[in-house]
Amino acid sequence: MSNVLAIAAATRTLRNLLLAQMPALDPELSDLEVTLQPPDIARKGISKSQLNLFLFQVVGNAAWSNLDMPGQVRPGENASPALALNLHYLITAWGRGESDSDALSHRVLAAAMSTLHDRRVLDGNDIRNALPDNDLASQFERVRITLMPQSVEELSKLWTAFQTNYRVSAAYEAAVVLIDSQAATRAPLPVLRRGAQDRGVFASASAAPVLDSLGYPRAQVALRLGEDIVLGGRQLTTEHALVRFSSLRLDAPVDLPPLAGAAGTLGVHLADTTEDADAASRWAPGIYTVALLLQPPGLPPLLSNELPLALAPLITLGALTAAAGDITLNLSCLPRLRDGQRVFLLFGDRLLPPQSISNPADLHQPTALVFQVPGVSAGTYTVRLRVDGADSIPVDFSGSVPAFAGNQQVVVT
Repeated sequence: MSNVLAIAAATRTLRNLLLAQMPALDPELSDLEVTLQPPDIARKGISKSQLNLFLFQVVGNAAWSNLDMPGQVRPGENASPALALNLHYLITAWGRGESDSDALSHRVLAAAMSTLHDRRVLDGNDIRNALPDNDLASQFERVRITLMPQSVEELSKLWTAFQTNYRVSAAYEAAVVLIDSQAATRAPLPVLRRGAQDRGVFASASAAPVLDSLGYPRAQVALRLGEDIVLGGRQLTTEHALVRFSSLRLDAPVDLPPLAGAAGTLGVHLADTTEDADAASRWAPGIYTVALLLQPPGLPPLLSNELPLALAPLITLGALTAAAGDITLNLSCLPRLRDGQRVFLLFGDRLLPPQSISNPADLHQPTALVFQVPGVSAGTYTVRLRVDGADSIPVDFSGSVPAFAGNQQVVVT
C-alpha cells in the first residue's frame, strides 16, 4: 500500500508522463508546458502551448473500501482497511496566444489523450521518480487511467463551479490509490484448544428459554424490595436456573433462584432488609433488565431474552407535618442510591431536584436526602421520589380499596 504522498505522486507521475511523451507525438508541441493549476488561473502568464492537469474530485473506491490487503492481514486478524480512492482529473488544452487560429489546442488535447490511452497503467519506475519518499508503486493494485465521458449537463456544472469560460477538455479517472491505515493491527495468538479439554463446540437440542411477560404485584407499575414478580414465557424451568437482574448502576448482575409457578410461569422474590441484611447495598432503585439464565452442568449457559423492570425506591419521610411557606424536607431511601443517578422529588404535582444526597459509611443504612420546597400553602401533599425514572409507590394496599399511604404524605398547616 501507499503512504500519504500517494495522491501527489499520482498527479506528478501523470504530469511527467504527459510532458515527456506529447512532444514526441507532435513536434509542433516542442514548447509545451504542463501545469497543475485550477482552470480559472491556469492560463495566467502563459502564452505558449499548454496542457493543464487539474485534480477536481477525489471519491472513495467501493470495491476496496472493506477489503483487507492480501498478504498483510490473515484470517482472524483485525485491521482497518486501506483508504481506497479514485482520482478524477480534468485535462484542458490551449494553443499559443489567445486566438488559437490554427486549432493548436486540439492537437494538444489529442496528443494528451493518445498518451494516456497508450499508457493506461502507470509504470512503477515513473511513479518512484515522480516524488521522493513516495511508495505508491509498491501498492498491491496498479494505478489505471480511464477516460470518463462527461455529459453536457455534467460539463456545464463543472465549468460553472470553476467560474471561468469553457475550454476544450477531457476527464480521466486514476484508480485505485490505496493509502495505509494508521490504526493498529490486532493479530491473536493461534488456537491451541477448542474449549475445555479441547472438546470443541457444544451442541444442545434444547432451546433457550423465552420470556413473554413480567407481572408486578397488585397491578403496580414497579417492584419494591420484599415483593414478588411473575415471569411468563416458554421453556421455563427452575432446574439449574437463575433469574438475572442487570442494571447499568450495578457493578455486576444480581442472580436469584426462581420459584415454581403456574404452568408457563416462574416467580421471583426480592428480599428486603429484614430477609437480607445486604439488600440496601446489593440493589439500586431504577431500571433493570430481567432474563432467565440456564446453567446445565458441563454445558455452556443459555440466556433468554430480556424484559424491562422498574425497581421503586422505598422512602421514609423525616416529618409528616410542616408549616406553610418554605419547607425543608428530609427523607431516606432504600435501596441506597448510586453515583450518577438522576433523582427528583415529586411534592404534590411539583418536581424538585435534591439539595443534598449522602450515603452513610455503614452500607446497611439508607441514603439520606434533603429537599427545599419553596412557597408551600396549606394542604395535604403526597410525596414520591423518582430515581432514574422509577417512582416510589405512595399507595397503601392493605385495605379493601387502595388509598394514598398516610406515611407518604405531608400535612401543611
